Amino acid sequence: MELFMKYPHEVQDEVLKKLIASGRYTQFGQKYSFEDLVNYEDFKKRVPVHTYEQLYPYIERLLHGEQNILWPSEVKWFAKSSGTTNARSKFIPVTSEALEDCHFKGGKDLYSIFINNYPNTKIFSGKGLAIGGSCRVNEYDPTSTSRYGDVSAVIMQNLPPWAEFIRTPSLEVALMDNWEEKIEKLARETARVDVTQIAGVPTWTVLLLQYILELEKKQSMLEIWPNLEVFFHGAVAFKPYKNLFKSLIPGDQMKYWETYNASEGFFGIQDQKDSEDLLLMLDYGVFYEFIPMEEVDKEFPDAIGLQDVEIGRNYAMVITTNAGLWRYSIGDTIKFTSTSPYRIRISGRTKHFINAFGEEVIIENAETAITRACEQTGAVIDNFTAAPIYLEKSKRGGHEWIIEFRSQPTSISEFTEVLDNTLRKVNSDYDAKRAHDIALVAPKIHSVSEGTFYNWMKKRGKLGGQNKVPRLSNSREFVDDILAMVAEK
Repeated sequence: MELFMKYPHEVQDEVLKKLIASGRYTQFGQKYSFEDLVNYEDFKKRVPVHTYEQLYPYIERLLHGEQNILWPSEVKWFAKSSGTTNARSKFIPVTSEALEDCHFKGGKDLYSIFINNYPNTKIFSGKGLAIGGSCRVNEYDPTSTSRYGDVSAVIMQNLPPWAEFIRTPSLEVALMDNWEEKIEKLARETARVDVTQIAGVPTWTVLLLQYILELEKKQSMLEIWPNLEVFFHGAVAFKPYKNLFKSLIPGDQMKYWETYNASEGFFGIQDQKDSEDLLLMLDYGVFYEFIPMEEVDKEFPDAIGLQDVEIGRNYAMVITTNAGLWRYSIGDTIKFTSTSPYRIRISGRTKHFINAFGEEVIIENAETAITRACEQTGAVIDNFTAAPIYLEKSKRGGHEWIIEFRSQPTSISEFTEVLDNTLRKVNSDYDAKRAHDIALVAPKIHSVSEGTFYNWMKKRGKLGGQNKVPRLSNSREFVDDILAMVAEK
């Protein structure tokens, strides 16, 4: 890690050269004449940036059993992701190189970094609880042994013996696909285990912890797991959930450590205990590029290399990986907080925002505002989503929020005011549209009963695993669906 922190550009150049050399005889590499590519500028001119839809014809052939399409080694695994902006499944190839040199290397580096920050840790004296998804045989190619599932399930199915030895629950339970049956078995199997660490998505981890507390009739998780030290989390922003976790795990011994581990690869790890910034991992067989937001919607966006990024600017991330994803726009947006070494924060999704009136509200804005509103009013949230209220005759536009509170705010009107004012402070475009209620009126907030989002995700067949509640949407599809479900009760 010290090597790539000191020589980031040289390490990334070497990664790109190795990727191009590996891919030169694949069908993708031959299409774009990889044998002629000398440097990044050649690569950038020759190979276009791809969305998932543009890369899918190649992935579809892999799903049907063809090989040497995007990567030379055999593809036996696919990470299935529904994404967060639509219901269409994505199938991301996961090669043996991606598992060994990216995902597993990320896990080992995560432990190294954490122990370096906390040398007296005793996390290896007990077990690590990992809440995985599920996987299944690839029915697109009945003659093969390939499989697909949540990336967590793909990783668990391939874990090295040392990692399997320190985790709980049993693989049989961890990979169950029926979430409601799974959460009960997870709780019963792990409640008597000495769990010292947890890894997972905050939303589903909270459900498990609450279930275990009810099962054991306890008030605090430390009564059940007294040696619990750390929650390694990712996938969704943690700040809105922090107070909820603190209510379940009181005291100062618990630490929260952020990672950036997606279906497409392991990209970032928090490396400082006093900062949630993520160290961009540059030697995992992933080459990074970044698209300034003003270029994102162009047919041929102009991406830049690591050496040209600026602190504080919003970029869409583009990756080229040892799983055969070539100049793939992952859909995430990030901001650099440091360039020596390169550290980032995830700011949102390229398609996960509200921009109905030119306000350009991204997830980072929404999560900052809702966290501030919770702090000011003593509220604790379970989940939320928001969408625009579009202009109608004699009606002005605005934003409509659906929030499931674990603890209600002292005043919903004060909560709304703090949320609105914070959005105005962190987003000048929103502030301009809100001025004098000209384009946008104050937000409209619905407080829904406990279990609403769980029941909605269940209705959509998206419980557990890597499925996430869509935070922001520029359409009213999700908000209207939830409100209709609530009205039916």
